[in-house]
Amino acid sequence: MREVKINRIYKHFKGDYYLIVDIATHSETKEKYVVYRGLYEDGKLWIRPLDMFLSEVDHEKYPDVEQKYRFELQEINTKK
Repeated sequence: MREVKINRIYKHFKGDYYLIVDIATHSETKEKYVVYRGLYEDGKLWIRPLDMFLSEVDHEKYPDVEQKYRFELQEINTKK
């Protein structure tokens, strides 16, 4: 199973980039949520159920999308 890496950048299939802040647990249901910050405009903080974050793109609804998953980890090389 795929896992979410904290403090890493992921690309949403529609093109925007997000920094993963943490994984949170709902106090009542114990459902896991991904907490992430948009790396555009005002940098809002968002949450999404972990299962949804890790899900595949609906290629019937979005036939032109090349990404397999809704969010994909980006490997960003530094000069160090």
